[in-house]
Amino acid sequence: MKIVVLDGYTENPGDLSWEELEKLGELTVYDRTPGDKIAERIGDAEAVYTNKTPITAETIAKCPSMKFIGVLATGYNVVDTAAAKEAGVIVTNIPTYGTDAVAQYAIALLLELCHHVGEHSECVRAGEWTNNQDWCFWKHPLVELAGKTFGVIGFGRIGQRTAKIAEALGMKVLAYDEYPKKELETENCKMASLDELLAQSDVISLHCPLFPSTQGIINKETISKMKDGVKIINTSRGPLIVEEDLREALECGKVSGAAADVVSTEPIRADNPLLGAKNMIITPHIAWAPKESRQRLMDIAVDNLRHYINKDAVNVVNK
Repeated sequence: MKIVVLDGYTENPGDLSWEELEKLGELTVYDRTPGDKIAERIGDAEAVYTNKTPITAETIAKCPSMKFIGVLATGYNVVDTAAAKEAGVIVTNIPTYGTDAVAQYAIALLLELCHHVGEHSECVRAGEWTNNQDWCFWKHPLVELAGKTFGVIGFGRIGQRTAKIAEALGMKVLAYDEYPKKELETENCKMASLDELLAQSDVISLHCPLFPSTQGIINKETISKMKDGVKIINTSRGPLIVEEDLREALECGKVSGAAADVVSTEPIRADNPLLGAKNMIITPHIAWAPKESRQRLMDIAVDNLRHYINKDAVNVVNK
């Protein structure tokens, strides 16, 4: 079996091994594949892996030998799954590899918004503490989280894990999900309607998938329903937020701080409205990327192909 990885660098920049995948067939790994080379590089391979390189209906038609597409991520919108199904091509994804990593990162962003650790460290290095007439100083209001309300929009695995950490910090949790999970309620964690969550939360963290029903869920109207001074965290999908509306809310102080690991177009465009916005942290889509998390992704990706070879496909997204 010929196996091609179209864009392996982000998953494995050199600190992991493709060895287990090599055991399953003749493997070719490309760090990146430009759009005009996709079909050529797939060639007569039966199994193809992609992270963000698109596999369109046109590409599928040009590559009749391809029978398995493994997406090296949870989201699989880079593949035309309907065209793949029609052509008899199985598409798999990696559903659960980053739960702990992303939950940890969401809380890291929140703590940075509350304490501005990085900025204060840079101020010390720049000599501001050495030259300060008082024994301490701070550049922003510092925020204690205990007793405040943490709103989670999307209560799947990552949302639940993030909520657990928030509870450990002494926060009360309100969770909104299209399919409420009453059985997960505890003394400090309650399911709520979206309007209740917006009105009562001091912090709102996004953990929902990108569907037509969730696209732009954070917008001028929903922000107007939030508490003054609310903080917003997004480690899920950039288009969940109408970025122009969030910038406006940051500039006027309605939102006291926001942090996003994802934006509407990635890599971020130079004209993204959140660049330069007041009290805004943006990181380059790295919540998923600790080595431990990427190793789990690799292991599941190999296992998906192994199951396909054994005619017992798992994690199939185009049944």
